[in-house]
Amino acid sequence: MTYLGLLIFSGSKHKGTAVKTARYFFSMLTFFLILSSNAVFAEQRPVFNYQISIDNPGSHRYHVTLETSGWQTDTLELKLPVWMPGYYQVMDYARSVTDMTAKTANGQELKIIGSGKSSWTLTGVKNKRFSLDYNIETYRRFVANSYVDEEHAYIVPSNTFLYAENNLSSPVTVTFMSAYRDIATGLKKIAEDPITFTASDFDILYDCPILAGNLDSFPSFKVNGIEHRFTAYKPGTFNAKLLMQKLQKAITYATTLMGDIPYESYIFIGIGSGRGGIEHLNNTIVSFNGDDLVSEKALNKTLNFLVHEYFHNYNVKRIRPYELGPFDYGKANRTNQLWISEGLTVYYEYLILKRAGLIDTGTLFSNLENDINATENDPGRHFQSLAQASYYTWEDGPFGTPEGTEDKSISYYQKGPVMGLLLDFTIRHATQNKKSLDDVMRYLYREFYQDKQRGFTEAEFQQVCEEIAGQSLRTFFEYICTTKEPDYATSLGYAGLQLKKEKDQNNVHYRIIRMDQPDKLQNEVFNSWISGL
Repeated sequence: MTYLGLLIFSGSKHKGTAVKTARYFFSMLTFFLILSSNAVFAEQRPVFNYQISIDNPGSHRYHVTLETSGWQTDTLELKLPVWMPGYYQVMDYARSVTDMTAKTANGQELKIIGSGKSSWTLTGVKNKRFSLDYNIETYRRFVANSYVDEEHAYIVPSNTFLYAENNLSSPVTVTFMSAYRDIATGLKKIAEDPITFTASDFDILYDCPILAGNLDSFPSFKVNGIEHRFTAYKPGTFNAKLLMQKLQKAITYATTLMGDIPYESYIFIGIGSGRGGIEHLNNTIVSFNGDDLVSEKALNKTLNFLVHEYFHNYNVKRIRPYELGPFDYGKANRTNQLWISEGLTVYYEYLILKRAGLIDTGTLFSNLENDINATENDPGRHFQSLAQASYYTWEDGPFGTPEGTEDKSISYYQKGPVMGLLLDFTIRHATQNKKSLDDVMRYLYREFYQDKQRGFTEAEFQQVCEEIAGQSLRTFFEYICTTKEPDYATSLGYAGLQLKKEKDQNNVHYRIIRMDQPDKLQNEVFNSWISGL
């Protein structure tokens, strides 16, 4: 806006003095009117400044204060999300909220009424600056739950920060007050203030958990000038330099595969021993203990895990089903396409490690065999399709039917990568090895994330695959939306591979082997598949 006023003034410098003076005053009037308008708008726009304080970490409780103003209605409903993006289960976060109070800047108490399981309504807030205070009780060490103790604090934003329905686009600041030494998060620091962070909106806020404590940092590395770090709580004793060297190779290949690095920096945040990881735009939260890295097999397993969470910054955070963004934080966000978001990410974790030179072909086969065997020995495959497994994960969980119940569901983490493999070979064969699933992923990234800036529908995903393949893939997509058994022999045969079947008393076991005499195209498909060339 300042630039506009300067342009108007500079345009009059060769005119007469009267004209020059008139235009000067006009430009200054315009400038101050714009400033005044912006100031009024800034006052009307709601402000969200959060402060987290942990005075007694042994109580496993932390305190949250929201300083806010700019509300133009007398009644305000604030909500706590019921789920954490990346973890597709409804969480009972609201039960952790206690001792909520609110008062204006002059000390007047405001009335608060619980207006739903995860909602609170305040009255008397119009044109007032006020503070809202509440405690968060923590109960469980888990990647999708906040937890604090004397040594560290893991803060899940969805478990912590209230939002207003129509103000998710508002900027937010978070100040973290505690005696912990270090803080790790994907949030941006405010210059020269090591404990205050900012987010451009609530989607970014909810995408950036916070870890605080006496943290260890491993040797960082750069890929195309972009810094990648790994900071962890109680990471154990292991060869951190070796892990980071291998991780650098994997990320270098992954960024080459996609042709872009969409973040300014990236951080792996290890929250200690446990299970699970959750992906974000410029960070990932992982359960991590380096004491487990006692063998090459254990190291490869950890690299699979880390590369999986990293590749999600492309596949699901940016290449995403239409239903997964903008998020509705108040209910389950269902989609039939988690087999793409999760299953294909599993598939690519295997390929990235092989193509980066970190595992051999036998290990690649072994990874895929594990998923084929898990799928083929799961009775749920006769009852539930991949699309249904994606949709009903909110009830069934990511690995299918809960233990102790009749098995009528499957895991998209296991069947998803299997179908990724078969789809990849189908496209390669159809195009005489000129195109592959890699081209599908790059197309989705470019056309939907970068250009259209939205997710894709089921129909659009199939259309892209068919456009890349140059033919109908109706038969393949029947394997996704029905319980029809995949044609392994045909699809694997495109790369000169086949399944060797072995039986024991309880299960059938499959091994991937190469054909004795593959033809030229089969060899070309196989070699380009494992090399990425």
